[in-house]
Amino acid sequence: MKIAQVAPLYESVPPRLYGGTERVVSSLTEELVRQGHEVTLFASADSMTAAELVPCCEMALRLNPFVRDPLPYHIIMLEEVRRRASEFDIVHFHIDMLHFPLLRDFAVPSVTTAHGRLDLPDLLPFYSAFDDIPIVSISDAQRQPLPLAYWVRTVHHGTPADRLPFRPEAKGYLAFLGRISPEKRPDRAIEIAARAGMPLKIAAKVDKVDDEYWETVIRPLVEATPGVEFLGEISEFEKAEFLGGAAALLFPIDWPEPFGLVMIEAMSCGTPVIAFRCGSVPEIVEDGMSGFIVDSIEDAVAAVQRIDGVSRRRTREAFERRFTAERMTSDYTDLYLDLASSFRYGARSRRRSAASASLGVVA
Repeated sequence: MKIAQVAPLYESVPPRLYGGTERVVSSLTEELVRQGHEVTLFASADSMTAAELVPCCEMALRLNPFVRDPLPYHIIMLEEVRRRASEFDIVHFHIDMLHFPLLRDFAVPSVTTAHGRLDLPDLLPFYSAFDDIPIVSISDAQRQPLPLAYWVRTVHHGTPADRLPFRPEAKGYLAFLGRISPEKRPDRAIEIAARAGMPLKIAAKVDKVDDEYWETVIRPLVEATPGVEFLGEISEFEKAEFLGGAAALLFPIDWPEPFGLVMIEAMSCGTPVIAFRCGSVPEIVEDGMSGFIVDSIEDAVAAVQRIDGVSRRRTREAFERRFTAERMTSDYTDLYLDLASSFRYGARSRRRSAASASLGVVA
């Protein structure tokens, strides 16, 4: 198939540092190419891919100090996608909702993966207005706030099986990887580690919007709690060592997490996950097999004390069974074929309806 992948421009594909959506787009794009498809990737110019790259800005917007507004660059990208759309069998968007007004006039099928949270009140009227646009959810839990949206499939994320290799032995610390933000609850991670008597390594970025939370809440906790080490934002090359050396990944979220890519990245290393029962967590973590699902800090502390009972080999096997890039790509290619077939049938139906109307025939 000839497939277009349309990525956000905030990070490169794959991202140099933090960037879940762009990493998923990279894994999907490279696996599609490996399977023999003709893939075109619309992304920032500093992206690295085996597909045809259509550069839509000079570099990842988050890392460009001269960029103040990302919107113009995304609109420029959409114009390029619109201009070239007829070259593809399907166009796959990963940019939330900005492109929706274009899709009803597209001459090719398209699909959009929703990567973000959908429980925000302003989204309900939007998705109600575009209830014919096919959307993929990344977990069943993500769908719940928007039952009227046109959900065509749930496709759990995947990552290449060799990207984060299995580590049979841990080094005796707990890990927190992600963003420093209130919904990710790094404060819980610090309390859990302290009460369990284990060191905690935090590898996380601090967005500008979360500067105050970092300075007033988390930084004082880090400085006041023995055994807590803040590493900042780490690169892709550092992630395997960081996650693979951890006795467990702490995922103490307090929001409806749409997926949580870091959970399957830890599982790829054989590192079990201790996660709070929110959003996608019950779909990703198999309680007692690849980690523990908990409902309180007390539960999490108890889980840390039992973590040696979770086999790192079985955790890796759970990853291989459910969360590889190959499995994710197979799910998407099946969907692409279904959508292309439905689109062709729908186009024939529309042509028949138009011809009947011109002849005064009631369909």
